[in-house]
Amino acid sequence: MRDPRLFTAGLVVTFLACAGLAQADALPPAPAELGTIRRNEHGQLEVVRTPAASHAAATPTADQVAGPGRALEKKRPNAMANGRTLVVGPQERIRSITEAARLARDGDTIEILPGEYRQQAVVWLQSRLMVRGRGQRPVLVADGDHAEGKALWVVRNADMLIENIEFRGARVPDGNGAGIRFERGHLRIVRCAFFDNEMGILTGNVADSVLEVEDSEFGQAPRHAGDLHHLLYAGTIARLSVRGSRLQQGFRGHLIKSRARESSILYNLLVDGVGGRSSYELEFPNGGLAWVIGNVIGQSATTDNRDLVSYGAEGRHWPVNALYLAHNTLIDDTVDGRFLRVWSDRLPAGSEVWAINNLLVGRGAFMPQAPGRHDGNQSIDRAMLLDADGLVFALPQNSPLRGKARPPGFVGEQSLAPNAEFRLPAGTRPLVAGKPLSVGALQ
Repeated sequence: MRDPRLFTAGLVVTFLACAGLAQADALPPAPAELGTIRRNEHGQLEVVRTPAASHAAATPTADQVAGPGRALEKKRPNAMANGRTLVVGPQERIRSITEAARLARDGDTIEILPGEYRQQAVVWLQSRLMVRGRGQRPVLVADGDHAEGKALWVVRNADMLIENIEFRGARVPDGNGAGIRFERGHLRIVRCAFFDNEMGILTGNVADSVLEVEDSEFGQAPRHAGDLHHLLYAGTIARLSVRGSRLQQGFRGHLIKSRARESSILYNLLVDGVGGRSSYELEFPNGGLAWVIGNVIGQSATTDNRDLVSYGAEGRHWPVNALYLAHNTLIDDTVDGRFLRVWSDRLPAGSEVWAINNLLVGRGAFMPQAPGRHDGNQSIDRAMLLDADGLVFALPQNSPLRGKARPPGFVGEQSLAPNAEFRLPAGTRPLVAGKPLSVGALQ
């Protein structure tokens, strides 16, 4: 046994061993789950052994995928062994981020003091690097500056953590100016903000890269005629994880667009807001394995697209294709919208869609249009939702739908039951173990 991980949300301990992936994926072998300790829907701990036999061909097993829990994450670069700490601030020896980037070595930590930092475009070449804001979140303003015509910050190839930093105003000649351009490696973004950038985060297409985004905010897409500004755009990478984050105020582009082999979209607020003009709120153009659990996803009446969630519009790229849409609150303020569109004719035969215990708010159509499980989804009028802790998307306590959701079940050894919910301004809070679940995202 090696690499035990304990997660407070779900209390999962995962034991990893080497196992092969389909050769068509052209990626290094992925670890396989040999067993887990998990808390079931009744709040009880139980030990589960992964069966040797594979699940149905159209349904990936735990040996094939990481699932929405984070069992196969790489070691996070939270603590850099033997590295130095470089402090950046107006009164410090190092006064600019660009100077800190020049001085930093592999394994260092860079701490940025509160304040506004203008024209601090950087290409990060180091590995095992932590860059974090100290105290009140420091704000980086592009003010016409960019790195290599790509972004405020370019992450070349790193195992890197960026925490508590705000990125504003990225503009480049080709119109794809990102707060962060992530090209290769493993990048974790925690408690950051991306506003008024042509792209919030944009990745390359390196097939073994991993991007994780937690407790972060995206919004205020610029309104340039003819340009598409996605708030978060992942290319053909190994994995995208977005958790506890808020995305709003898009313009023509999507709130999240992911071409990743595996995408985990958990406990987020993807609501475009009043006057928002995003296209899809959530899109997986090349299919892949997509876990969409516990999100509030809302389309404004001024949208440029009638679909909230789109899967497979540009055809397959990955060997495993399945969408698991469970315990989401889907809100459509348009007259003829669609909560979900699955482009089954462009995906391999047998590609599955599971739509379970979703709360459908508004007058949109909900037709999964693919084989799979479609259980427990409920439609209500927008007026039936109440404000709970600033989120006007909750069922009232006397709703007949309260606590009546069916057990959502498992995919392989991965539960589709939520164990957290979104909280403002960005983040999550754990659900009470054993409490009966309601349909939708907010319990």
